[in-house]
Amino acid sequence: MTAQTVPRHVAAPILADDPALNAWLQDTARYGIAIVEGLEDRTSAGVDVAQRIGFLRETNFGTTFEVINKPDPNNLAYTSVALPLHTDLPNQEVPPGFQFLHCLANEATGGGSLFADGFAIAEDLRVEDPEAFRLLCDVPIPFRFHDPEADIRVHEPVITLNGSGEVIEIRYNAHLAGVFDMPSKIMPDYYRAYRAYMAKTRDPKYRLTLKLKGGEMVVFDNRRVLHGRDAFDPSTGFRHLHGCYVDRGEFTSRLRLLARPASGAKTV
Repeated sequence: MTAQTVPRHVAAPILADDPALNAWLQDTARYGIAIVEGLEDRTSAGVDVAQRIGFLRETNFGTTFEVINKPDPNNLAYTSVALPLHTDLPNQEVPPGFQFLHCLANEATGGGSLFADGFAIAEDLRVEDPEAFRLLCDVPIPFRFHDPEADIRVHEPVITLNGSGEVIEIRYNAHLAGVFDMPSKIMPDYYRAYRAYMAKTRDPKYRLTLKLKGGEMVVFDNRRVLHGRDAFDPSTGFRHLHGCYVDRGEFTSRLRLLARPASGAKTV
């Protein structure tokens, strides 16, 4: 996928029309990412679209969050530095599902949004380095976020498989990974495996770069698609994104409801 082939849908039909809502959700489920364009210039415009799916997921950062450069941040997202590819909040027992990032302004030099399909990276690793893949599936590592108001931590693997061996979740965030505490006899091999996955996140062939414009919102599966950004210079212009999450359960529930026959329709 390229920046030009990311599915795009217009906000107004999504807000007013269930077939348009369904088309957007189907594309987002299939590709893991889509762009909604034509949003009004207000912070709640993206939330309105998200709530067409279901209720928002609240975290220790609130029900919504502002991605802006601000003093004394408790998260790198609130700075102007580059953010390497990652998934959000892997320290949560259940990380947020779909993330919504509504661009209200992106006038600064730099600040491109980066994405990569974490499932594709995992599947390539499975083929190219089966032992590294196995370690990332089998060995839980610590993830932790803490500030004066919260201390949230779990031990979970980087790659989660379902009962059929399919990749269903990626937890990858080097800034929230704690000190590795697996048995010493497997630690060298685990570090090699972790570095192998990290190296692929830096491989341009997996990367997608978007320069969001005001009125655009990128929506992606946070447990599949890694995201990051290029550094930007706040002295050259204002950059403001407004974000929220909707869990996977709400997303798939809405898809099932939209697939039901219309009220009164006959089924065979």
